[in-house]
Amino acid sequence: MTAITTATTHGTFTAQCRTSIVRGAIALTFITLSGFGFLYSLAGVGIGQALFPHTANGSLIERDGKVIGSALVAQPFISDMYFHPRPSASNYDPTALAGSNQARTNPDLRKRLEDTRAAIAQREGVDRLSVPGDLFTQSGAGIDPHITAASAAIQVDRIARARGVPRDEIANLLAQHTEAKQWGVFGQPRVNVLQLNLALDAVGTKTLR
Repeated sequence: MTAITTATTHGTFTAQCRTSIVRGAIALTFITLSGFGFLYSLAGVGIGQALFPHTANGSLIERDGKVIGSALVAQPFISDMYFHPRPSASNYDPTALAGSNQARTNPDLRKRLEDTRAAIAQREGVDRLSVPGDLFTQSGAGIDPHITAASAAIQVDRIARARGVPRDEIANLLAQHTEAKQWGVFGQPRVNVLQLNLALDAVGTKTLR
């Protein structure tokens, strides 16, 4: 009788333990999903909208109430009247972010770099060795919105000729839109190509044309 009672008690205890474990697992799952899957995301969105609404919404650029681009995404400018961005392996498509994935030792990559470098040197009227690397190499994402100030500077003469304006006016506009190193330490002075070209058009509409 004692053995039966002990077995029954043990079985009841085991069932209670299992029930407790299941309840704990369900509670933990609910807390995790609701806390980190919903409340955390909601809080992040709320804080972003409250403190950094422009950035949180994609740093969109509008003209006359119409979205024409984002300060975070490069666009393909090819006209001689504009500053050109870095080459893109994804054709500047933000839904297909990618680099070329070619190794440095790949002969096709080397040929493409040399051909692009030579074409830029001819277009800008400079020696091929003076073409900055970011003008003929593709960024990892394919939509890098910035180029270095040096890459923009070698394009000034070409733009001035195409627009028929003094070189100094283009150079001054470039200087006004040149961003310093990140926190004054990291990277190089750079320019946002889209924003610079929009400023170029704005000035051109008023005084250059």
